[in-house]
Amino acid sequence: METIDIYTNKFGVSKRVFNFVSEIESQLKEAFFHFDHIREVNQLKVIKAFKDEHISARHFNPSTGYGYSDDSKTTLGALFSNIFGTESAIVSPLIASGTHALCLCLFGLLRPLDCMISATGRPYDTILDTIGLNGKKGQGSLMDWAVSYKQVNLLEDGNVDYFKLINNIKIDPNIKLVYIQRSRGYEWRESIKIKQIKELASSIKKVRSDVIIMVDNCYGEFCEELEPTDVGADVVAGSLIKNPGAGIAPTGAYIAGKTKYIDMIANRLTAPSLGTEIGSYAASYLPFYQGIYFAPRVVFESLKGAVLNAKAFETLGYAVMPGVSNSRTDITQSIALRNKELLLKYVTAIQNASIVDSFVTPEPWDMPGYEDKVVMASGSFIQGSSIELSADAPIKPPYIAYVQGGLSYENCKLALMLALNDMNLVF
Repeated sequence: METIDIYTNKFGVSKRVFNFVSEIESQLKEAFFHFDHIREVNQLKVIKAFKDEHISARHFNPSTGYGYSDDSKTTLGALFSNIFGTESAIVSPLIASGTHALCLCLFGLLRPLDCMISATGRPYDTILDTIGLNGKKGQGSLMDWAVSYKQVNLLEDGNVDYFKLINNIKIDPNIKLVYIQRSRGYEWRESIKIKQIKELASSIKKVRSDVIIMVDNCYGEFCEELEPTDVGADVVAGSLIKNPGAGIAPTGAYIAGKTKYIDMIANRLTAPSLGTEIGSYAASYLPFYQGIYFAPRVVFESLKGAVLNAKAFETLGYAVMPGVSNSRTDITQSIALRNKELLLKYVTAIQNASIVDSFVTPEPWDMPGYEDKVVMASGSFIQGSSIELSADAPIKPPYIAYVQGGLSYENCKLALMLALNDMNLVF
């Protein structure tokens, strides 16, 4: 059977939409080749780490109780540390989310009267309450514990304002931690690339070698050949139900970096002096090992889906971020759809193309941690898994859809076709 017949007869895609997507796909060979090179580099990095750490079937075994001498957990941390080029790492199903991992880092590393400064402007919505930026007192935020906060807004071109950041670090001895958010969140800008993080880290360390450089790495793992910790970041953190879990890890997060900082964070994860010595997991560790192994391949599929979306909507005259010709450092693709109706049609089509709950119609709702109503499509094996095909959007002008993930490029391609079909944009 011809491919066009499958799309048209089994999924109801019009021939004009199929032909349109096929044509733009043929123009993306160079971009796909670039992503494939990154995949190969990262896959070999992961394979080498598995060999270096002598991963064996015994490392997949569960543990119970206190989790003393849990070799599965210890070796999983060593594996991530190897991959991310760090001295130590915590990889734990006990960390509930990426936000939880970031919270552990901030509370583990900062003390009363310390100051953290964000080098990339206002952070993602879900971390605002942890810092105390929503003005809610008494909830246990950093500000409740006398930790102050500063931020340096990005320049109009999306670059870090190095002059203002370095000047702040020079004049304020209380600044202990520089916070870098790699992905753009719900902002219309480029994400922060590894090259920028390298320049930023170098500039900071020349002024104050004692300042901790921490990177929120969510959505960014394996999108470039290097990670933030390869270019000067002291600590990096991310969720296992995003890139490094490949849609296989059922929960958890990782934190990697210098041993002295990881030990401080581990004491916040459990208790002082206990750190990573305790903490059991009664289910098999196998999905976490499998997830990190497959991660470079799955990120490759996702990046192909992202650039296909960018090419389609850019061709149709819609603003996209990043553009087709721009380099990429995370899996997120932003599309400004101009009105609420088109936004909801797009998100609904993503849900319709999903392999789980494809029959569900997404509705805007007050999602915890977000300031505006959010509509979200996420038909995934793992609840909320952002490396699986998903799309979400705050309901506010200019009605930007943020699409990310895709365990297979074919699923991404189908979702785009269904969206264009329902939005009636191809004539």
